[in-house]
Amino acid sequence: MSEPAITADGGMDLADTGRRLKAIFIGSVGNLVEWYDFYAYTAFALYFAPHFFPSSDPVVQQLNAATLFAAGFIVRPLGGWLFGHLADRYGRRLSLTLSVVMMCFGSLIIAVTPTYASIGFAAPVMLALARVIEGLSLGGEYGASATYLTEIAHPEHRGFYSSFQYVTLIGGQLTAILVLLLLQNVFLTHEQLVEWGWRIPFVIGALLAITAMFMRRHMHETEAFVEAKKAGPKKESSLRGLTRYPREVAIVVGLTAGGTAAFYTFTTYMQTFVKQTVGLSDITTTYVIAGSLIFALILQPIYGWISDRIGRKPLLVFFGLAGALLTVPILTTLSHTKSPWTAFLLIAGAWVFVAGYTSINAVVKAELFPTSIRATGVALPYAVTVSIFGGTAPAIALFFKQQGHEEWFYYYLAGMIFISLLVYSTMRDTKHESAMHRHD
Repeated sequence: MSEPAITADGGMDLADTGRRLKAIFIGSVGNLVEWYDFYAYTAFALYFAPHFFPSSDPVVQQLNAATLFAAGFIVRPLGGWLFGHLADRYGRRLSLTLSVVMMCFGSLIIAVTPTYASIGFAAPVMLALARVIEGLSLGGEYGASATYLTEIAHPEHRGFYSSFQYVTLIGGQLTAILVLLLLQNVFLTHEQLVEWGWRIPFVIGALLAITAMFMRRHMHETEAFVEAKKAGPKKESSLRGLTRYPREVAIVVGLTAGGTAAFYTFTTYMQTFVKQTVGLSDITTTYVIAGSLIFALILQPIYGWISDRIGRKPLLVFFGLAGALLTVPILTTLSHTKSPWTAFLLIAGAWVFVAGYTSINAVVKAELFPTSIRATGVALPYAVTVSIFGGTAPAIALFFKQQGHEEWFYYYLAGMIFISLLVYSTMRDTKHESAMHRHD
């Protein structure tokens, strides 16, 4: 599907378009399920943390939970290499199917693990094992998914279609929060949710992952991969092939650092921040975060569409400038408000510039590398950077809070975005200088 079929009258082949849309839908739905499973941990951490990390200080409990959240990111480079290799050597479809199976196992472990009161220290160890499995899965999911969505899309609409990776990524977190809202307001009392109800979302996640696995088994392989395979088997490993593109690897690291720190701040950490620093109730916090995620989700395809018209670089520079200048004022104002509406508007305001990164970062990375190492090139340097700067963001923020200097994190985040701005300002615009048609 590298190029659309054209009918005799010059129009687009509707059957070809339908195949593209179906493939993008299945790839996106699977991505949503994976990220739902991963984010269910964050959405329900306020409820299960006391069962695994007994402490009289709720900040310490959340810090321990956030540390395990970061642990899931430490192994993502390994997952990026493993599943990137599978995607580049054996196909995008196989890699995507195996990653969602692994995510299923991680969710099941969390769902059935006994509490600290029952098995002692083994409880957080089992929780850590589950996060490692999920981290390996996501390490490969990002690269394979970004590669698949970019390769399957029409060349003139890559930005728009690849933006659905973050539509479903954010949608996964939103789904986890909506499940939380239903359990909070409809099905369970607060006591039931604290006692055992927090296990339900992980059971749901495992079942959804099984469904996604069967859907992905019937995905179309991309024509870019098929054409690359026709040229003959690869004579070198994905890692060795990646060493031939040091500049592109460095660009992935640089453009990701500030963006991933911002993304995990305004998604993962915001629920804890709004609850503990702003001081809103559990349910109000959930509504605020859900509303901001819906707003963020809507922005993704809009910005992706814009990038197809004006290029990728202007959006990245916009994110870098606005993020470096506005992050500290937004978080400072947010920390002093007590109004849920003000909190929502401030977080939504941050998403206006954060979406400049999230909506197009997948397509930018995919457009940097040739087909033969594209999945590995997207996944591995991204996973390393996310492990260092993304997954650690909640833990760093909570550490500063515990030390009595929460505002230090605001400047840390603004500084990270500024560093990425330097990369955005000097890199080429991948829409106009793309490696998508190279198979070397």
